[in-house]
Amino acid sequence: MFRGIQPVCLDAKGRVGIPSRYRERLTSVCANALVLTLNPLDCCLWLYPLPEWEKIDEKLQELSDFDIQSRRTKQMMRGYATDCELDGQGRILIPEALRAFADIEKHIMFIGQGNKFELWDESAWNKNRDDWLDKVGKGLGDPSEPLRRLSL
Repeated sequence: MFRGIQPVCLDAKGRVGIPSRYRERLTSVCANALVLTLNPLDCCLWLYPLPEWEKIDEKLQELSDFDIQSRRTKQMMRGYATDCELDGQGRILIPEALRAFADIEKHIMFIGQGNKFELWDESAWNKNRDDWLDKVGKGLGDPSEPLRRLSL
């Protein structure tokens, strides 16, 4: 559904413009209703169209509160989940707490990830990307079965 990477900038009020190439699709998929939350695995944010977030929320509901990792994931993702809607200029407001978590100040990498977007601080993205690429083929173990199937 959503793919590609594009640099964008945060304005002085903490708003970011959604790249125009995604706006028409967001209007048709979710009438511009989005949910922004933190990524519990990386220091970035996840932006979901509302129908996609509802699927994630159902999966979170199924996780046990008696498993510490499941409970922490639910607490983080739901606790920081923020409803947002595109304004007339195609922007959303990123709350201060989420900007602080992802260390976003001005320059953002907006990355399509199929059913959602990732929003990274540009310098953090570049550093992580370079680290990840440097590790390719350097003994990280065997790929999982789903990764092996990608090459089929």
